[in-house]
Amino acid sequence: MMLQVTEETDVGARLAKWIYVLLAYAAMAFSVIWALTDPTMLPRPAVTFALVGVGAVWLLALLRWWPTWPDRRVWAVVGWLGILALDCGLIWSSQAFNAFVWIGYPFAFAIFPARWAVFAVTANSIGTLAVQGLSASSPYTVVLAVVLPVVIAGWYAGLESERRSKAIAALTDTNKRLATAMEENAGLHAQLLVQAREAGVLDERQRMAREIHDTLAQELAAMIRQLQAADRVRSSPEQWQHHMDQVRMLARRSLSEARRSVQALRPAPLEESRLPDAIGDMARGWSSMSGVALTFSTTGVVVPLITGIEVALFRVAQEALANVAKHASATRVGITLSYLEDVVLLDIRDDGVGFAVARPYGDGGYGLGTMRQRMQGVGGTLEIESTPGEGTAIGASVPAIHAEGRGG
Repeated sequence: MMLQVTEETDVGARLAKWIYVLLAYAAMAFSVIWALTDPTMLPRPAVTFALVGVGAVWLLALLRWWPTWPDRRVWAVVGWLGILALDCGLIWSSQAFNAFVWIGYPFAFAIFPARWAVFAVTANSIGTLAVQGLSASSPYTVVLAVVLPVVIAGWYAGLESERRSKAIAALTDTNKRLATAMEENAGLHAQLLVQAREAGVLDERQRMAREIHDTLAQELAAMIRQLQAADRVRSSPEQWQHHMDQVRMLARRSLSEARRSVQALRPAPLEESRLPDAIGDMARGWSSMSGVALTFSTTGVVVPLITGIEVALFRVAQEALANVAKHASATRVGITLSYLEDVVLLDIRDDGVGFAVARPYGDGGYGLGTMRQRMQGVGGTLEIESTPGEGTAIGASVPAIHAEGRGG
């Protein structure tokens, strides 16, 4: 839109200089013809025709180097002063050039901005009227010199009024379009708010589903296994009591984790320990209850990570061990937590029965899907390698985004 306006302005300026210069030549030709047809109008023929020649050349110069304000301030002033000098000189040499001196008015408005055009018009009026006062001008030539400027001023005022009306109309149209666009934006904003609320509700549901699966569901499954084991050793009070103690511990831990899940808090082990310690303690407790041998190791320089990443890694390790206990029938499990420069890797391997990756464990793959969602939620990836009868390897990779203000 701005480019179009600029191009239209340039075309208008080029057209204006031809109009003004041709009008000046026409007025000069009319004045010369008038002076030639009436000998009383030509008391100084030599001076008059000399000035006409100078004026013709000066108008050509104006046409060639049309002054553009404010880029050519000096030439604009010099060009218009030449017109003023021609007006005064020609009207002094012949009254017939009262039909020419009015040309200074449109040139003033064409060359200068409005605030300076007023001074140029005033100078032209005072200069030409003063010269007329010094010469014996007839009343009708003076009237001609006054009427034509008034007509020019009226025409210019009308033109400016029309331009302002068009500008106001364009601004009004623009304001209407802006108002329409704002209404459309308001509607889109409302839709985005609704979608954001729906997305927030869905995210919260997914979070709660993951938390329930990672805490309550796993702990309840572990309690069921302990109760089943206790039922098998009813004849041995000591072993039965051991399994019941495990059930009570799991029940208390489940209640605590459920409260923390509702409040979206970090898992209790991460509140009390660094990530390697939390995973190690959880893994050793799992090994004690499941009876499966487990080794845990950490490599690299341990650094605190942002909460979301540490929670995701902890839950992936927890879910992987729960799957081993439920499905793998493994005798050994190995966990490695590796801190590299840009990423942190978590690897869980077992020597269990394995499975076809295309057809995951009998829980419909919900646990594996939850692990993938957790990794994707923190910009990480999850890789699963398994073959029936050859065990399973799970590898999680997350960006090593360090936490602010937490000690190492």
